[in-house]
Amino acid sequence: MTKNKANSLCADIEQIPLADESVDLIWSSLTLQWCNTPDAAFKEFNRILKPGGVIIFATLGPDTLKELRSAFAGIDGHQHVNQFIDMHDLGDALVKHGLTMPVMDMEHITMTYAKAKDVMQDLKHIGASNKMDGRPNGLLGKAAWLKVQAQYEAFRRNGVLPCTYEVVYGHAFKPTPKNNARSDGSQIINFRPRTPSA
Repeated sequence: MTKNKANSLCADIEQIPLADESVDLIWSSLTLQWCNTPDAAFKEFNRILKPGGVIIFATLGPDTLKELRSAFAGIDGHQHVNQFIDMHDLGDALVKHGLTMPVMDMEHITMTYAKAKDVMQDLKHIGASNKMDGRPNGLLGKAAWLKVQAQYEAFRRNGVLPCTYEVVYGHAFKPTPKNNARSDGSQIINFRPRTPSA
């Protein structure tokens, strides 16, 4: 008995090196938030999905890291925390790029930490970084970092600091072409005879 062998492919989600209509299912877990917009990725998903295929994904919504974003507000005029796309805009983008019957949902997950520095260390360990255009290239100065920590303290409850993640879930389908019309415009009615019962 031969087992199916899985193949790995490391590629750009906005330029997927797979043939048109070559896959039945796309599962994307925490990838779309690295795209400035979902448009190029959703266009690629529609291209490589077979008719009737499905895309299922999880990504991050705009409430993600809201406490950290607030703590950095007014520090130096730069954006220090990534912006994330609202689930309604993701649903609209799915439809815009030819995918149908989108279903969107979300939940908030709150992590807790002893110090603001622990939040930053955790983000660093999972590989999260600021990918925004116009982000500063240098390190934050000591005075600015102390101000960030002080502003984060405003969120402390029950002795801990919260860090919110808005997790967005979605799925949609690639439509199956309808072939119910003859060249003269009249409709074809598909009839399946009933099987007589024994």
